[in-house]
This record gives sequence, structure tokens and C-alpha cells, in this order.
Amino acid sequence: MTNHVHLIIAPSVENGLGNLIQSLGRKYVQYFNWAYKRTGTLWEGRFKSSLISNDKYLIACSIYIELNPVRANIVKKPGNYPWSSYSAKAEGAKDPLIEMDPIYMDLGKREEDRQLKYKELVKDVSPDTVNLIRDATQKGGIIGGERFVDKISGLVGRDVILRQRGRPRKSL
Repeated sequence: MTNHVHLIIAPSVENGLGNLIQSLGRKYVQYFNWAYKRTGTLWEGRFKSSLISNDKYLIACSIYIELNPVRANIVKKPGNYPWSSYSAKAEGAKDPLIEMDPIYMDLGKREEDRQLKYKELVKDVSPDTVNLIRDATQKGGIIGGERFVDKISGLVGRDVILRQRGRPRKSL
């Protein structure tokens, strides 16, 4: 995208995502400032992240990301965007940077079956799903079903459901 990047990353160590983003930010800012003969920061704030359950919500998030350039009118079709995994998942293009997750692999036994199913899922993405993902990403929420959210709530020892900001309104 012109002003942000979406990534789906499964860190292999504790604090791995934060450390990755911090290191990437430092190195890129140094390069950018050197290349453009400038100083100062580039980023407006902290990166946004959401915990995603490893099920249908992972596929939904992937589709959300791949349709982002289409929604922004950058391209007409997701496969036309060069920084998308759509061509690999829906058209079989080879890309060494993309690792197919187990949820994608479960879409079919053969590669052609998975590609066809993925294309169907892309066509059928609902506005409610887009809104759920956008809201959770903006607020650092959890993207998953009720059981997943309950499991995370138990692990952290507190309620993790996103609520409206501020005090609840008083009833009259």
C-alpha cells in the first residue's frame, strides 16, 4: 500500500514480532535518511497488531490483505498487485517469500483444488468480515471465534473483548 504494510507473521520466539518490527524500523529509517539526506523519524506511531486464530479467520485475514489494494483502487484485481500473495495462492505463481499455511493447504488435496477454493473465498468475503478485521486491527483486538477469544482471555487472566472507548452511557 502507499502508506502502510500488512503482514501475517507467526513468530517463533517470545517477543519475536516486536523485535522484528523494531529492527526493521531501525534499519529502514537509517537507510531512508541516508538515501534522502534527511534526519528524524518516519513512523507516526507504534505498529498495529492483532492475534489471529489459526482457522477460517487466518484465511479471512489473508483475503482482507489481498483485497486491500482493490478497495483502495490501486488495482482492479488482487493478482495485479505485485506485493500480494494472491498470485501464489489463487494462480500457482511461485514465490520463495510465501509459505503456505496449513489452513490454506486444507482447502483441497490438489493445488488446483486449493486455488479454485481460494478464488471462491475471495469472491465471497463479506463486509462484516472486513469490518471485524479492520476494527480488531485498529484496536489491537483478537480475530477469532468465541472459543479462541475465551482461551486467550484465560491465558492472560482478563477480559479481552473489544468494547467502545470511554464510560458506558447512563440509561435514562
